[in-house]
Amino acid sequence: MIKQIAILGASGYTGAELVRLIATHPGMEIAALGANSKAGQSMARVFPHLRHLDLPDLVTIDEIDFSGIDLCFCALPHKTSQEVISALPKDLKIVDLSADFRLRDPEAYETWYGNPHSAIEMQGEAVYGLTEFYRDEIKAARLVAGTGCNAATGQYILRPLIAAGVIGLEDIILDLKCGVSGAGRSLKENLLHAELSEGYHAYAVGGTHRHLGEFDQEFSKIAGREVKIQFTPHLIPANRGILATAYVSGEAETILGALMADYDGEPFIEVLPLGEVPSTRHIRGSNFCHIGVVADRIEGRAIVIAALDNLTKGSSGQALQNANLMLNIQETEGLMLAPVFP
Repeated sequence: MIKQIAILGASGYTGAELVRLIATHPGMEIAALGANSKAGQSMARVFPHLRHLDLPDLVTIDEIDFSGIDLCFCALPHKTSQEVISALPKDLKIVDLSADFRLRDPEAYETWYGNPHSAIEMQGEAVYGLTEFYRDEIKAARLVAGTGCNAATGQYILRPLIAAGVIGLEDIILDLKCGVSGAGRSLKENLLHAELSEGYHAYAVGGTHRHLGEFDQEFSKIAGREVKIQFTPHLIPANRGILATAYVSGEAETILGALMADYDGEPFIEVLPLGEVPSTRHIRGSNFCHIGVVADRIEGRAIVIAALDNLTKGSSGQALQNANLMLNIQETEGLMLAPVFP
């Protein structure tokens, strides 16, 4: 039986990416597209690259009849998402792509996002959506909270290494570059072509990036004690892609072995041979994550690099992977698209 799907926030980048992926999914059909700011318009007008698809017009969220919907994707801004989701039917399966339900501790949420959480009971119910590590919980969940795209990339590198005890925990440095689509579709002065092109810059320097809340939560849980990493993100003049470089203490071959053991059989995680490094050009438009390990010239240190597409594996692809599990559909369905190259 084909599952009926609603997408809220369909006029944003992650909403459009969900439409692109679900369009060829044999077990899902898009029944409703919500976008309050673009209500009344066709998806073809908002995103001309999707004009070949037979899609419902965009409507306000209040206009959607959820009675026949099996699962709803919420690709709404932070804070808006918790308010909207609280008003949705209580038996509706939901995958949220915002940050509103990622942090389990309400105080941590308020610290990182600057306002109290308005749906604390649902915050406690939500399952963290890093699929490869929460698969069983996601299968049984009603509400799944998608990860931040930067947070997902860093965790794919570091979670297995912390769990296996093959790296030091006091001197982890994560340097990350992200394409401009990670900042969303809203008009911002610093994202204008003349402001962004021909250079790149660091931002949220010194430990202020909100995805650090996810790193603190997840890494400390794995280690059984507080773990804090140094993390600096950079905005690069590219549309898509994240390249994360972690500098760690540990032996490169041991680190590679831990990654290979952890990701053995995972359909979307590719661990490269020792010394080979990944590139964003090789994962563009796909749900794959490539990870490489290189021995540093300093004895006892290693460099681990991961590349993924922030809109796909970092957000909408991850969301669809989770939705497949929640709806008892084969996990890889609709997601085995090859990367776009060149």
